[in-house]
Amino acid sequence: MRIDETLLNEAKAYAAKNGRSLNSVMEDALRQLINRSIEVAERPRVELITSAAEPGFQPRVQERFDAGEKLEHIASDLFDEELRDAAC
Repeated sequence: MRIDETLLNEAKAYAAKNGRSLNSVMEDALRQLINRSIEVAERPRVELITSAAEPGFQPRVQERFDAGEKLEHIASDLFDEELRDAAC
């Protein structure tokens, strides 16, 4: 077995710093690697929600944006409209 010399030196330094043997550090690292791969394999698959919508702004937003209004102002107005609608 060959181990990258730099990695081996880092492992030795870690072991010395933590009062452990190099063997115990290597065993722990291998256990963590194996356990992590098992955990990843056992995770349930996540289905991402996708949209069929066209990219870009809604037409009324795009019109204001094309007219030179800043997006932050348009967004602020839309937020205010939603608050008014929610209050009714």
